Amino acid sequence: MASRRNLLRAGLALGAASLGLYTWRIEPHWLEIVQRPLPIARLPDSLAGKRLVQISDLHIGPQVDDDYLINTFERVRRMAPEIVVYTGDFISRKDEVDDQAKRVFSHCALGSLGTFGVLGNHDYGLDFHNQNVARDVAALATASGITLLRNQVTEVAGLQVCGMEDLWGGHFDTTTLRSLRPDKPALVLSHNPDSVDRPGWDDFGGWILSGHTHGGQCKPPFLPPPLLPVNNRRYTAGVFDLDGGRKLYINRGVGYLYRVRFNVRPEVTVFEMVAG
Repeated sequence: MASRRNLLRAGLALGAASLGLYTWRIEPHWLEIVQRPLPIARLPDSLAGKRLVQISDLHIGPQVDDDYLINTFERVRRMAPEIVVYTGDFISRKDEVDDQAKRVFSHCALGSLGTFGVLGNHDYGLDFHNQNVARDVAALATASGITLLRNQVTEVAGLQVCGMEDLWGGHFDTTTLRSLRPDKPALVLSHNPDSVDRPGWDDFGGWILSGHTHGGQCKPPFLPPPLLPVNNRRYTAGVFDLDGGRKLYINRGVGYLYRVRFNVRPEVTVFEMVAG
């Protein structure tokens, strides 16, 4: 009986150790390339069938391995996407843009037609409100070939791209949406999915691409993730239907705050743009 009990204990200890090793060393870098259609109303024929790749939550810093991020960029580069968008949290837990960030940024994957991005809360420094850090991250992104949109609208091949300031950064402003022409196709980049519940979206009926949640990083089977940095707890990851015909896509992110993921693999999303 004693030997059987000891065997059971050894088995449980081995299982716990294996699970810990998996959540720490394997899943955090087990990148999933998610492929899905992106139907856009009034999409020009020239963009139909073209690829738009979303990369989010890199969290360049002491926790995330540089080689993993650079390899992710290389994988995206080999896809030869027409458009690449970055939906915030380029850096993590820093009040400065250091040499590590500059080195990783220099490898960023770019789209052949255009590359766009917005800032996330961590891009505003440790207190999420440091405008000097946000300015430096924006400058580094721009120098790397990313058009950083800060409550701004731009256009690529007839598609309007609106980029919002981060909700926690203090300058999020839905009046930016008024710059969108309703007779032309559009999509919005907004790091924090809670932003879609703020007033001012009534006249926009397209897609909003977000990140921020990391999908919760750890998710028990058949249960929602216990830890989510959002007020609206249904905003985990994937597609959500919103009022007014709007749709939200929440990317699970590439990086992490703590090196642990379970049942929530990191993600790069490859959208095929189609007429919607």
